[in-house]
Amino acid sequence: MKCSKCGQDAVLFQRYSGLHLCEDHFTTDFETKVKKTIRKEGWIKSGDRIAVALSGGKDSTALLYFLKKTFGIRRDVEISAITIDEGISGYRDTQICKDIAESAGVEFRTASIKEHFGITLDGIVAKKGDRLSCSYCGVLRRQILNKTARESGATKIAYGFNLDDEAQSVLMNVLRGDAESLLRKQRPAPGMLPRIKPFKMIPEREVALYARIHTGGYEERGCPYSHNALRADVRGILNQYNYSHPATKYALLNLNEDLKSGIPADNTTAKPCEICGEPVFGRCRVCGIVKELKG
Repeated sequence: MKCSKCGQDAVLFQRYSGLHLCEDHFTTDFETKVKKTIRKEGWIKSGDRIAVALSGGKDSTALLYFLKKTFGIRRDVEISAITIDEGISGYRDTQICKDIAESAGVEFRTASIKEHFGITLDGIVAKKGDRLSCSYCGVLRRQILNKTARESGATKIAYGFNLDDEAQSVLMNVLRGDAESLLRKQRPAPGMLPRIKPFKMIPEREVALYARIHTGGYEERGCPYSHNALRADVRGILNQYNYSHPATKYALLNLNEDLKSGIPADNTTAKPCEICGEPVFGRCRVCGIVKELKG
């Protein structure tokens, strides 16, 4: 197939737009959409220090490349990378992440669940089984990432979540009947860094292509415990339906944002946890998990 814009060989067919795009026009289309999302959300401003949550996979590697390429020439914006080691044997290689960060020319930091809580995710699975491993991991990892980024002087944390991730999260909340999560807005709070998702309007396959064209050295294997997550089932259902209805993922994301737009701002304030000292809304889930594991 030939590019719809210039007649060169196409590297991608966008089912939702009907366009065939060559490498150059794909890159332009991709980066234009991401920049538009950042401007619309007001996510990056003068004086920001953006810490990229670098897992070593294609999404976060592509995000680090894009942010460095786009904002690296500005003196009023800094980009860094942080990797959290969950303690999963044969899975998380922090050296790979360090190499990616060094290749991008950004400052790199790492932290681990073991050094913060005295146990690895493998240890948690050995104690509790792997049915809820993703839930435990997500809660613990988010606190460590927020704390490490805050202590490094970062003002925001950038995640490589793409359109597929966001659409899956919406559908998961619907299937669980979780209205609170479906309608929850990000609430600013002292000590909690705002989270930004520049790739949220970009399909996963396009992020993968962008990473393959412009970066290298990232890992392509998934977490060995992810097979138990509801997300794995939802991913399959959504991909199958989206093949016949290519705008479905955009529709889910837009629906969720429309629902949130009609909800008044939540003025609940975060308070430091009496045990760990980190800011929390209500009960500290991290300390609850640590107590459960030690108990």
